Amino acid sequence: MPQYLTVGHLLRQLLELDPNLPVRLAVNPDFPFAHFVGAEVVVRDGKAYIADDGQEDYLPMGARDALTWA
Repeated sequence: MPQYLTVGHLLRQLLELDPNLPVRLAVNPDFPFAHFVGAEVVVRDGKAYIADDGQEDYLPMGARDALTWA
């Protein structure tokens, strides 16, 4: 996975998933929580920004393992 993810790369990955699957952000391996993803995408200065929309709960252990955060 490149450090500088592009919209195209993200779309290719998401197209393989069930469109009804909820999306969460996994943030900070030292404090692993799942966060809701904001509904709006804002484009400024040549970059797309997706906001965090609040914290849900601890990131599940399976997700931590898959991200090698355990």
